[in-house]
Amino acid sequence: MRQVILDTETTGIRVDEGHRVIEIGCIEMINRKLTGKHFHQYINPEREVEAGALAVHGITNEFLLDKPQFSKIAKSFMDFISGSELIIHNAPFDLSFLNNEFLLLDQHWKSITNYCNVVDTLQIARQLHAGQRNSLDALCKRYGIDNSKRDLHGALLDAHLLAQVYLAMTGGQGSFFDAISETQHGVIKNAKTSSNTSIQKYSLLVLRATVDELDQHENYLALLKKQGKCIWGN
Repeated sequence: MRQVILDTETTGIRVDEGHRVIEIGCIEMINRKLTGKHFHQYINPEREVEAGALAVHGITNEFLLDKPQFSKIAKSFMDFISGSELIIHNAPFDLSFLNNEFLLLDQHWKSITNYCNVVDTLQIARQLHAGQRNSLDALCKRYGIDNSKRDLHGALLDAHLLAQVYLAMTGGQGSFFDAISETQHGVIKNAKTSSNTSIQKYSLLVLRATVDELDQHENYLALLKKQGKCIWGN
């Protein structure tokens, strides 16, 4: 399954007041594994950035002056996301701005939901953590995701953080098993390229889980069971 984690930055918070998109950040994930492919673009909004928005993302009017207008990147952006499942935190906000950008082009473009399915991670978070703060920063803290480099908002950085949050909220096993698969692949590759053609024997070190790790494992299974996603255990 191809998913695209998406985030935007804008000149302000209200699209009906003429505010525009100034940054788009997207990263690709296939079968719950980040592929390394991404789409990232700053955009000249043809208007000034509000002071309140500037304080959030730090993207200045001067910086955007030589960036392309949305019309120049619309097709490449749509080519990247088309046919995917979009993962967005507070999807109505980002989609309202992006759909407005396509509407302003006065071309053949339809609403983004005609090209992609959309998953709103804010709605997932509100179901899992009712009555709690569910901003991206709050979720990073809750799931132990390092966001120390996030002094200001940025679309591509936030997309990477959101990918980790999404995996954690929806099980998280994908990244774990991917890491094992990559390690095994590396061992096989190294064995194939070894100059020693004789059969090699390896002594495997067995690491036992500590009591604390076992307790954490049981707590994690309890969380999955509470979410209705655990099919094993008592």
